[in-house]
Amino acid sequence: MNLELSNKQFRRLLDLVYIGNWILNSTRGDQRFADYDEVESLVFGQAILEGMPALAELYQGEIVPSRAFVEGGIHEAIAEYENNVFFDILAEDLARRDMDDAPIDESNYAELTSRIDAYIAEFEQHGTDNILVDIDT
Repeated sequence: MNLELSNKQFRRLLDLVYIGNWILNSTRGDQRFADYDEVESLVFGQAILEGMPALAELYQGEIVPSRAFVEGGIHEAIAEYENNVFFDILAEDLARRDMDDAPIDESNYAELTSRIDAYIAEFEQHGTDNILVDIDT
């Protein structure tokens, strides 16, 4: 397979490959999806051949994203995504809880979205400051 990319497009592909593999494998410990690690290694190996050697390095016999790549801001993008997804998931979970986890259909979909929107507005204004948990001791 041949794929023609400009240097800028290839650099963006490195970001996409890293982010994708991070999402799939970062929480898996020893049970990583090795085939995704292999693809990442192939793509970052190509970075060396394409005149971007600072973006890849050899680690335990495998080509991996370099420390410079990993520390170069990619995790800020991942953190921003995680932050947004966190609040979206939390808002939906709380809205469904408020509706006693009723199955959602056209009769209650508007209520669900209204509740989600209310939680999102709260989180945008106050973050999690107003979330409290009563713990009986």
